[in-house]
Amino acid sequence: MDPEFERIRGYLQTQASKLSVPELADKVRADMEQLRSAAESVPTGRFLERPGESDWSANEVMAHVVDGGKAVARSITGVLDSGHKPGPAFVDRIEKTETERSAEGWWSALVADREALFGRVKQATGDEHLDVTWTHPMFGDLNWREWLLFLRIHDLDHARQIQAISATTA
Repeated sequence: MDPEFERIRGYLQTQASKLSVPELADKVRADMEQLRSAAESVPTGRFLERPGESDWSANEVMAHVVDGGKAVARSITGVLDSGHKPGPAFVDRIEKTETERSAEGWWSALVADREALFGRVKQATGDEHLDVTWTHPMFGDLNWREWLLFLRIHDLDHARQIQAISATTA
């Protein structure tokens, strides 16, 4: 494993085991704001525009964040509800989307999805089914608490990506 991925994996494991479930949810929620700020910094008329031929638009990045978050939430909820390993692994890649929303529209969808997830995980005691893991393509096997915290890393990574897009479209 790449040393940077090992470092991040160590962070996910250490913090996920140290923090309470409400603290984990609050940490993810607080850093979601960076996504909002980044998305809102892209000029409205350029939100769908790709800065370069092989680059992603801010719309595509936000679609990925929302769709990826839904997949992670379904897996976490499934583990909490059943104690069984979830289905297909999370795929961290941008796919072309036909869905076009504004920064505010994507933000509203993300908040609704995440608040539902936070509400569900806060019903957990925090120690159930920690033996159930599923594979992240870069960070290896993670339990549901680690996957919850992964959403923070994922959001921050894509917030930086959108900030870079904003700098090229301003």
